[in-house]
Amino acid sequence: MQVRALVSHHLDRGDRFDGVKIGRPATGALIDAGYLSISDLPSDLHDLASLHGVGPAALERLADARG
Repeated sequence: MQVRALVSHHLDRGDRFDGVKIGRPATGALIDAGYLSISDLPSDLHDLASLHGVGPAALERLADARG
């Protein structure tokens, strides 16, 4: 099992991802995809829209948090 998979299994899957309130489904989807922080996310956040649980509101909040 990969180290990242082991780490992601134990991460908090609450409604916040790296301090940004995006909801539990979106947080879980990002963690399952291997993202551990906002800095890990792709430059084009719309690439994440294909992840089940990541919707427009989550993408907007992540974009706002990134500045």
